[in-house]
Amino acid sequence: MYFVNAPFFLRWLYPKVTFNRTRKEKKVYLTFDDGPIPEITPFILDTLEKYQIKATFFCVGENIEKNRTIFDRIVAQGHRIGNHTYNHLRGWDHDDDVYLENIEKCQQLTKSDLFRPPYARAKKSQLAKLAQEYEIIYWDVLSGDFDQTISPQKCFQNVERHCKNGSIIVFHDNIKAIDRLSYALPKTITFLHENGYTFATL
Repeated sequence: MYFVNAPFFLRWLYPKVTFNRTRKEKKVYLTFDDGPIPEITPFILDTLEKYQIKATFFCVGENIEKNRTIFDRIVAQGHRIGNHTYNHLRGWDHDDDVYLENIEKCQQLTKSDLFRPPYARAKKSQLAKLAQEYEIIYWDVLSGDFDQTISPQKCFQNVERHCKNGSIIVFHDNIKAIDRLSYALPKTITFLHENGYTFATL
């Protein structure tokens, strides 16, 4: 189970977390989790370059080390980098010390002040410590592209129906998202452009 649109109780439970930027500007923030990987990251970068959009990539450390050339391209094209742990760890399943050490290992590669916990699963004790060094980024629009039970059209509709001023939108830079992402990303960009939104990095 997952929430396409972040419900109020999550915001109440996690007051130190950023779910969206200001609602006063007609601006949105595309984010991509889990990469870089050769199967889909180049498509994402080509699409963003075509539309002259900058985005934020929450990268997994081991994927950076496996795919340095692609990571360097993300940086060279002016996108922002965020920390997504070294091994895509679920914070709930690990002691604080183990989880924080894994994040620090990724930090040696990303050198970012942004962090997003994989699966949005981190203990309050972990988030409290991380908030001292990072802006912790969640989202208010989850495309669902990782969900292999939904259609590409449904993935696009998730964004179309829930996006508004200041929305932080999540797509996934991983293999299981390819079918939905490759359909929904261009349509999302076109839809948002046509409705007067601009794009920015976090």
